[in-house]
Amino acid sequence: MAAIKADPAGAVIGLDFDGTLAPIVPDPADARVDPHAASALVRLGGLVGAVVLVTGRPAATAIAYGAVPGGPGLADVPGLVVLGQYGLERWEAGQVTSPPPPPGVDRVRAELPGLLAALGLTLTGGEEPGVTIEDKGRALAVHTRRAADPEAALRALREPLAKLAAESGMQVEPGRLVLELRPAGMDKGHALSAFLAERGARSVLFAGDDLGDLAAFEAVRLSGLPGVTVCSASLEVAALAQRADLIVDGPAGVAALLSALAGALSGP
Repeated sequence: MAAIKADPAGAVIGLDFDGTLAPIVPDPADARVDPHAASALVRLGGLVGAVVLVTGRPAATAIAYGAVPGGPGLADVPGLVVLGQYGLERWEAGQVTSPPPPPGVDRVRAELPGLLAALGLTLTGGEEPGVTIEDKGRALAVHTRRAADPEAALRALREPLAKLAAESGMQVEPGRLVLELRPAGMDKGHALSAFLAERGARSVLFAGDDLGDLAAFEAVRLSGLPGVTVCSASLEVAALAQRADLIVDGPAGVAALLSALAGALSGP
């Protein structure tokens, strides 16, 4: 933190989206950025070298869910870059660049409903109990938060989804009551490391909340830069808190930290 304050122009501020900037909600389509976090990032974007979001969401979705009615949103953060789909997509200055979807995604999309039915899991898209499929274009996530027994549904899904992923050339990314099937070969650590090198970073902060953020934490450690890792704490994930330098109370705590950092960098 001292290095960031001493040389803001060399600092990269990296963040996850869900559970870090936006509270976790039963339906992932209802997630929205904490307005206080968005306001703090707008301030920070003009003070540091770069602000980058590294998320499993499609990059354009993170921007859309980062809108704040009547106030500044993520699209207003100066120089913001969003590395979506674990780094496979990039949003910058209103433009998205990305490779074509991997062929295995079509097979996963076609077979998931039947797999869920065979396991006796009800597929739901509304308020009724069941599991939900989130189609991200290049990945598909199965959420069990709405199931009658979320943990039991997650346990039942682990082995069949791992088998389907292996057969489709994909990999499984576990999260908070969610299992995501996504392309292999890219994770938040690779994405963050490449961005730090691209920007010639001299210090780095990364904040996350879930198991997928462990790779980014490791990238901070391996970068050799002065760095700080921040856990947006929850009762569902303890592993991240054990590896973090700072622990804050969910997205509201992240927003408070970002605001305090912006205040420190802007001076009296």
